[in-house]
Amino acid sequence: MKFRTMKKLLSLVLFLSVLFLGNSALANTEDIASKLTKGKWVNKSEGYRVSYDSDRTVARYKAINFYVDRTFVLDSIKSKYEGEWRLIGNSIYLEFNSSDIATKTARIDNDKLIVGDDTYKPYSGAFAGLINFYEFTGVPNATLGHIIMVLVGIFFIFLAIRYNYEPLLLIPIGFGIIIGNIPFFQAAGFNLKLGIYEEGSVMNYLYFGVRQGIYPPLIFLGIGAMTDFSSLISNPKLMILGAAAQIGIFLTFLGALVLGFTPAEAGAIGIIGGADGPTAIFLSSKLSPHLIGPIAIAAYSYMALVPIIQPPFMRLITSKKERLIRMKPPRSVSKLEKIMFPIVGLLLTAYISPSALPLLGMLFFGNLLKESTVTKRLADTARTALIDIVTILLGITVGASTQADVFLTPQSLMIFGLGALSFIIATCGGLFFAKLMNVFLKGDNKINPLIGAAGVSAVPDSARVVQHEGLKADPTNHLLMHAMAPNVSGVIGSAVGAGILLSFLM
Repeated sequence: MKFRTMKKLLSLVLFLSVLFLGNSALANTEDIASKLTKGKWVNKSEGYRVSYDSDRTVARYKAINFYVDRTFVLDSIKSKYEGEWRLIGNSIYLEFNSSDIATKTARIDNDKLIVGDDTYKPYSGAFAGLINFYEFTGVPNATLGHIIMVLVGIFFIFLAIRYNYEPLLLIPIGFGIIIGNIPFFQAAGFNLKLGIYEEGSVMNYLYFGVRQGIYPPLIFLGIGAMTDFSSLISNPKLMILGAAAQIGIFLTFLGALVLGFTPAEAGAIGIIGGADGPTAIFLSSKLSPHLIGPIAIAAYSYMALVPIIQPPFMRLITSKKERLIRMKPPRSVSKLEKIMFPIVGLLLTAYISPSALPLLGMLFFGNLLKESTVTKRLADTARTALIDIVTILLGITVGASTQADVFLTPQSLMIFGLGALSFIIATCGGLFFAKLMNVFLKGDNKINPLIGAAGVSAVPDSARVVQHEGLKADPTNHLLMHAMAPNVSGVIGSAVGAGILLSFLM
């Protein structure tokens, strides 16, 4: 009887002890959990301490937020990691969602959170300053992408200086690429106001003219003030060649859709086929601002490479006999015709494509300044100082927008491929249409099909390529003035094409 009583007493004591220890462990666990979730734990030299101002980011220190749903976020300024936490006894286990980071163990000791060996060493002020300086230099922040883009920028400058490929464009763009890919410390919520994408930076203010489409119309003003439309006025049927070359824009638009780009992105990419950098920037700023960099670089690159890209297709599509065709000299154009052309041209094209009014309006206005002969100072300013200033700003900011992390993407590679295809299609479209026109033309009214390649709006480079190829076939056959007609009509055609795309896709 005594043995049974003793056994019951021992069982009761054991049960009460387990219950007490369990409640103590539970209370202790709840206490740790409560401490963990009461604020942001900020890592300083002695370990993580609670900062109750949880909305405030303590610059350049690691911080951990623990949440009641057993998730956590570790923010180290440069990177942010998420995961789940759990308690086993007095130990806290941090399991990261990223498989690259092993589970960390932590504990709370005198209101201080110890996460493995994750503490800052108490360096002296001078040494800490040296470490801080090093972290802000380009060395720890450089990536392979930055190096690749700097080499691209140097290559652009090399092409401009060594081969004289569009130096007024490629040198500013190439140097801008170098500027945009100087690495510096970047982090969420940490703005040094250095990069082109950082609000408040000087480069960001200059880039405003690209984002909002301000620079392209100003460049069109200068182009209008330096362009002579006489060859087009004297032989208006050649305008058809400028229109035919725009087929590259619309076929590339369809190709971009097939590759998975959105309609707006495809429209911005397709305009590269017009070989008109300002128009490409204007349209992409309206339809796909995030693609301005690769689209602009592709457009200007292919403009610069006109002497390389076009001649093989010109020789392939035209026969020796066709290249020897001589065209009759253009007729003399009166001053009245030259003055009336920008006014009539604006009315006709703007009514067809009002969305392109900023480009067309400035183009024809610049031409009126030139042809009226009473605004010589304004025309001189537009075609010299103004266009030079805008070209510098446009080139340097477009180049700087090619930051490696933004520019080096599969999308950019596809854009470059589609741009090349678009430019080739545009060139071939003009050549084939010139051959088609000759079927219906007789005698000395026939046109040399080579001038169809000038239908792209790379003024005056495409016309010069036509002249060069014509002289290779016959050293006495000068085609430059004839080629200028489809060349300048290509400028108008690409702007009209951009307006049509804009009205369909906005």
